[in-house]
Amino acid sequence: QVQLVESGGGLVQAGGSLRLSCTASGRTLDNYAIGWFRRAPGKGRDFVTASSRSGGNTDYADAVKGRFTISRDNSKNTLYLQMTSLKPEDTADYYCAAKSTISPSTVIMTASQYPHWGQGTHVTVSS
Repeated sequence: QVQLVESGGGLVQAGGSLRLSCTASGRTLDNYAIGWFRRAPGKGRDFVTASSRSGGNTDYADAVKGRFTISRDNSKNTLYLQMTSLKPEDTADYYCAAKSTISPSTVIMTASQYPHWGQGTHVTVSS
C-alpha cells in the first residue's frame, strides 16, 4: 500500500508561482501512474494533470495548460506540480493520486480510477 503526503500549499498573489510536492511511502512510485486533482470551494473534484509511470506521457486540463507542469523524481519517490501564472480561480485544495499500472505509458485522468490519495494541500491565490 502506498501512502501519499502533499506539501507546498499556501497563499500567493495572482501571477505568482508555487510548487506542490507529493511524497510517497510504503511503495516506490516506479510502478505508478500519478495525477493531481483539485477541489475549489463549493465545487467538485477536478482533474488537473496526470503522468504515466515513465513520465513520458502527460496530460493537462485546459484550464492549466501552459501554466502548470507535472514531474516526478522516482529516486526521491516524489512527484511535483509546478504552478506558474497563478489565478484566483486556481484557489483550491490540491490532491495527488497514484495507481499501479502495467503499462509504462498509461495516463489516467479519471479520479475514480485512482485508489491511492493524499490528504490534500490548500492553495489560495489572492487577486
